[in-house]
Amino acid sequence: MQAIKTSIPEVIIFEPKVFGDERGFFYESFNEKVFKQATGLNIDFVQDNHSKSAKNVLRGLHYQTEHAQGKLVRVTQGEVFDVAVDLRQSSSTFGQWVGEKLTAENKHMIWVPAGFAHGFVVLSETAEFLYKTTDFYSPEHEISIQWNDADIGIDWPLDGEPSLSVKDKDGLAFSEAPYFD
Repeated sequence: MQAIKTSIPEVIIFEPKVFGDERGFFYESFNEKVFKQATGLNIDFVQDNHSKSAKNVLRGLHYQTEHAQGKLVRVTQGEVFDVAVDLRQSSSTFGQWVGEKLTAENKHMIWVPAGFAHGFVVLSETAEFLYKTTDFYSPEHEISIQWNDADIGIDWPLDGEPSLSVKDKDGLAFSEAPYFD
């Protein structure tokens, strides 16, 4: 498995080595030793989540102010554009974002550390999205930042208007959102 640094060095793309033939394929989707070597972190994942969404569904930008979650995300069916936004005020990349296409075909995974907002938009007819988290879901501490906030300026590859949840329609402006130290 190869670990690839992005323009925000703490956000890492993991590209697994896939062994395939006419019968199908096999790949290692997580290896603690490789993960620790790439991130420098000794992390325990405590929860796995699985969602299915239709084309143009945009989920995010989400994070938790307490019980902040690191997320290792991947797509097992379809294609999404996945985004991480740095919310750490002390970081040289504060307010910047990085995005990557995750597909069932490329099998890439992205590590989104705690201290980042996370979101994705579905590019295929449907997509199934899996992610491991470093802390449990805490709805009372969840924040949603507006997906189209001009201060962040994410270049979403949209095909028309996105389909949003009420929570995401009512998201905070980046300038009003709580940040991390």
